[in-house]
Amino acid sequence: MGKGTCSRVAEAWQRLEGGLNCTVSKSRLGCHFKLDARKTTFTKELRSGLATFLTMAYIISVNSSILVDSGGPCTVHDCTTDQLAHPGFHPDCRLRPNPGYDRCLAETKGDLVVATAAAAAIGSLVMGVVANLPFALATGMGANAFFTYNMVGFHGTGPLTYGEALAAVMLEGAVFLAISALGLRGRLARLIPRGIRLASAAGIGLFLAFTGLQAGQGVGLVGPSTSTLVTLSAGALERPSFWLGAAGFVLTAFCLARGVKGGIIYGILFVTVVSWFRGTQVTIFPRTPVGDVTYAYFRRMVDLHKIKHTAGMVDFTGLKKRAAWVPLLTLLYVDILDTTGSMYSMAEYAGFTDENGGFEGEYWAFLVDGGSTIVAAALGTTTVTTYIESTAGIKEGGRSGLTAVTTAACFVMAIFFGPVLMSVPSWAVGPALVMVGMMMMKLIKEIEWGEAKEAVPAFLTMILMPLTFSISNGIIAGIGVHIVLHLYEYGEAAARWIWRAREAFGEGRNQVSAAAGEMQQAATVPPV
Repeated sequence: MGKGTCSRVAEAWQRLEGGLNCTVSKSRLGCHFKLDARKTTFTKELRSGLATFLTMAYIISVNSSILVDSGGPCTVHDCTTDQLAHPGFHPDCRLRPNPGYDRCLAETKGDLVVATAAAAAIGSLVMGVVANLPFALATGMGANAFFTYNMVGFHGTGPLTYGEALAAVMLEGAVFLAISALGLRGRLARLIPRGIRLASAAGIGLFLAFTGLQAGQGVGLVGPSTSTLVTLSAGALERPSFWLGAAGFVLTAFCLARGVKGGIIYGILFVTVVSWFRGTQVTIFPRTPVGDVTYAYFRRMVDLHKIKHTAGMVDFTGLKKRAAWVPLLTLLYVDILDTTGSMYSMAEYAGFTDENGGFEGEYWAFLVDGGSTIVAAALGTTTVTTYIESTAGIKEGGRSGLTAVTTAACFVMAIFFGPVLMSVPSWAVGPALVMVGMMMMKLIKEIEWGEAKEAVPAFLTMILMPLTFSISNGIIAGIGVHIVLHLYEYGEAAARWIWRAREAFGEGRNQVSAAAGEMQQAATVPPV
């Protein structure tokens, strides 16, 4: 009786689903997304879009947590002053607990949560509708860390203000858009040596992992040392929050090892939910005035947070500074390599590529990527790129832009859950950063480690990024060493070119002399 009922329900659901898929495939929506031509269905695309969102949803909390470390638009004027101990405004108020500055940071994080979700929704929607590809977009990991710790600096202690750095991001997006429109993207990507391209991704992964292990942004396992520079943080192993973060890391690793989709977001959810209970040693809502305020906001659960501080902060006057141009070129370089590699890898996996390696919608996809970065900068966040996590949706059968549109709809829904997303503790984000760093390390196997001319620049690029806490330092060092190690080849090539030019010039002179001699001889012969 029970089995027969279940069978009838399953058959009825299959008929309903089949009828829906057939109707949508023949509609204008199905024709636009070419559902029949790409051998996919409406419901399959919806499931694929949801799978993609679950795999990359961690970017909302992780990106906002990283960017808020820059201080955003908060300045010393947001600090609460102690007229007795520290009369007036002091720059160091940004580097120590301060109620006024912390309040500004909290508001900024809310802005960044919405900006991150909105940028991902807009980019993914346009990618799906215009390029008709199952690729989702969001703020790129690595570029956000470079923006925060190298361009703006921790709590605004870097060479650029938040608005000036956003102007560099917006200009980088415009340049990328122009390069893509002119078809020069592939040529520029090939200018960077292959070993350095591969090592840059791995170096950024180490950089993110190192950030996730530190206090403030991560689990607090690594701390400073006067003798060895870095060491095991004092009291780290006694902190319950560290062990909770470690449990989240193990859960994420287990999910990845078992092939469970969305492993990173599950790890973040586990640690975050446990940290929501008040009265525990790992709570994110301590029974303090600040904890009471944040808990009251969290209990609202659903709220449409308006972007008050980060949107429209772009300040192009900062482009007059020399400090803005090297980071701008670095962002452009990383964006070109990241987007190019991700798109072609996913297109190959989905079976979209032709015999020349190209794929349908390629031109529009790169234009959408560049345009999305411009929109993101206007909202107050960093470079948007095509996410390799889109392969989760492709694995589920997503083959059209409807997958990306579904992912965009999920990001739109996430905008309304700001109180929840703002209540993600650092010990939940830190393990995710370490895991993302691990994923980015897989490219080093393609480096020719037996060839010193490729291995040495690649290793320097990779190791200097975390050790100097600068992505650009690693790239510059790698390129510089690559040039030095290849000076002999460059000189030899230049000598061959000069020799060939000299020979060609000599042959040209000989041909001109012979022609002139023939003309002179013909002129001296008397006419018959």
